[in-house]
Amino acid sequence: MTAESDEPKRRDDGALAGVNVALGVTGSIAAVKTVELAHELRREGASVRAVMTESATGIVHPWALEFATEHDVVTEITGSVEHVALCGRDEWADVLLIAPSTANTVGKMASAVDDSTVTTCATTALGTGLPVVVAPAMHEPMYDHPGVLDAIDTLESWGVSFVDPRVEEGKAKIATEEAIVLATARAAGGRPLAGEHVVVTSGATSERVDPVRVLTNRSSGKTGRALARALYVAGADVTLVHPDGDVPYASVVDVETAAEMTDAVLRVVEDEDADALVSVAAISDYTVASADEKIRSGREDLSLELESTRKLIDTVRDAHPDLPIVGFKAETSGDDAAMVEQARETLERAGLAFVVANDASVMGADETRALLVHAEGYAAFTGSKAALGREVAAALAEVLS
Repeated sequence: MTAESDEPKRRDDGALAGVNVALGVTGSIAAVKTVELAHELRREGASVRAVMTESATGIVHPWALEFATEHDVVTEITGSVEHVALCGRDEWADVLLIAPSTANTVGKMASAVDDSTVTTCATTALGTGLPVVVAPAMHEPMYDHPGVLDAIDTLESWGVSFVDPRVEEGKAKIATEEAIVLATARAAGGRPLAGEHVVVTSGATSERVDPVRVLTNRSSGKTGRALARALYVAGADVTLVHPDGDVPYASVVDVETAAEMTDAVLRVVEDEDADALVSVAAISDYTVASADEKIRSGREDLSLELESTRKLIDTVRDAHPDLPIVGFKAETSGDDAAMVEQARETLERAGLAFVVANDASVMGADETRALLVHAEGYAAFTGSKAALGREVAAALAEVLS
């Protein structure tokens, strides 16, 4: 019943690959966003079945979610005991995602009130220990109601995960699709990095030549962001030090220069008692004395005197001799033996847990090829940067365990 052009392109290496998601939809106006949310869950590899309250069906027709999920939509509990079939012990769902959730539903979940399809699924899921994720959406005064806040605290104490809404224009608007998808993947996964705080550097630093010019490189930051996402899904608390704005899966420290990045990492590792550092950023090797005014062009040749910058991993290692550090090493030779040799030199010099050596030709691309170099050997990886992120997260979990 779905046209081929509208079919989500499911990623076998997505954050939700192989995960069955029961999607509970309640009567918030944000229900209009659930068709695209269902598509995004499926793009990340999930199978999705929707459960709708009666009030939700007045906002979005069940046919729309049937189209988006390619499954029949549960709109009432019948003799087929749909809540048990979806959320019971050893049944279909791996996680129950309620998005959007009204204040009404949050309160009823905390009180085990089962008077809708979604609250009945929630009680069943909580009783069986199924992971539950809730994405609230309501007017801001309702979100601030003491009873709603108490209900959220109660549900969190039971292990329910909440995806914080975006408070704008007097409304607690539903979180972004990316935030909801990643929170769902985090809840459904094994969380091997739960309780760990990992600092990740990402992107290209820039060194000021004058007020309008910089020295930089071609790094897009895609690998660093993919790594931070994978660490978050694996259960870690992540601080991302990079020059590229906010993300929903990490606390962000914005920096520009190599010195700013090094100082920020030292500060975060010290102040927040970090458990590991993953240094992915393409950090400038050289800086230059910056001119106070724009250097005029077209008049004469210009020479810049370059000075070496501090090596971030060496500086952090000196300050924190026991901190597990994962390094990244970009090379242009394309020769595996040379890449391994350079990576191993860095590994031994700075006492790293392991080094990810990659070919600089993949900068900016979605696919990558890398070598994970350990003291005792190395493993080759080819695939998406998202999948590489999961490989590195799994390897780091082994180190930290």
